[in-house]
Amino acid sequence: MPDRAPQPVDRQLPTDEARDLISLVRDIAQREIAPSAAEEEDTGRFPREVFTLLSDSGLLGLPYDAEFGGGEQPYEVYLQVLEELAAARLTVGLGVSVHTLASYALAAHGTKEQQTEHLPAMLGGGLLGAYCLSEPASGSDAASLRTKAVRDGDDWVITGTKAWITHGGIADFYTVMARTGVDGPRGITAFLVPGDAEGLSAAVPEKKMGLKGSPTAQVHLDGVRVPDARRIGEEGQGFAIALSALESGRLGIAACAIGVAQAALDEAVSYAAERRQFGKPIADFQGLRFMLADMATQIEAGRALYLTAARLRDAGLPFAKQAAMAKLHCTDTAMRVTTDAVQILGGYGYTADFPAERYMREAKVLQIVEGTNQIQRMVIARHLAGPEER
Repeated sequence: MPDRAPQPVDRQLPTDEARDLISLVRDIAQREIAPSAAEEEDTGRFPREVFTLLSDSGLLGLPYDAEFGGGEQPYEVYLQVLEELAAARLTVGLGVSVHTLASYALAAHGTKEQQTEHLPAMLGGGLLGAYCLSEPASGSDAASLRTKAVRDGDDWVITGTKAWITHGGIADFYTVMARTGVDGPRGITAFLVPGDAEGLSAAVPEKKMGLKGSPTAQVHLDGVRVPDARRIGEEGQGFAIALSALESGRLGIAACAIGVAQAALDEAVSYAAERRQFGKPIADFQGLRFMLADMATQIEAGRALYLTAARLRDAGLPFAKQAAMAKLHCTDTAMRVTTDAVQILGGYGYTADFPAERYMREAKVLQIVEGTNQIQRMVIARHLAGPEER
């Protein structure tokens, strides 16, 4: 029987440095992440030591300036690193994406003094970040957030509750959007809040369908005092900063989704090559072969879509529409591909002895986080037909 084992993704990378970077990431993924992924997801263990290793290896600040400890890599390369990490374990890939999202406000809108003081530790000093926009009553309608920041001399006093916060309770810093002015998007300001700030606490993590190793929790801010020097951007600029961050963050989710889908396809191909029925491998049956072909095609299309958006971003061109398309297509693809992988494995696919069922559970959340796929359709439609009538 010919060798049908899955091969590493053949990536089109712009430089030798990028190829070496992908080789490093694959080595870390194979040695340090994948072997314990199933067991640690089952027990809900967050692999903080892996994030320390990634920080030490320069992988937590890839798209940011080398001046402040970043890797100064284009998004085209950074996203492919995310894909490799997510294929090994989504908790890690998504965690790196969220950390990058949490660092964005300061990296893109902070003053030079703020960046010099905080970014080196955030990007390469072992710290881990969280991004705080959503609240219990404001998810898709993020502009209606109620967390308040009140000026008190040279400080701001922040009070409110943030919800669905990845790394809630374990993050070293939180990028927090709070209301400092009028209702609506123009009254929101961004703040960099230390994880050990007095008055900041986290609820018990949510009990989730999947992604159990990644803590998701409400974060409570009870009179948290932060100096004005930790305000990011101008007063009232926070919502624009948040949306700008999410445009890039959606590309991170798209790349993670393709990573999970690729892992599910690889599992399905390996199983189909080994499993024999009616005297031959099930990979020789046309119906199943067509399933594998469709899965691979959807993955390649998704990868091309997120890379197209990344290259627009790298060129300094508008990419919001393409980012929404990538997030929509790639996460829907991950859901379809992982569901088909479970089907190919049959009864074994429905058991925790094989990773296919975990991939399927994890894929679902990617259709929800950082803007549901219904919101992505709204964003795309606005680019096509203009804003809705009020």
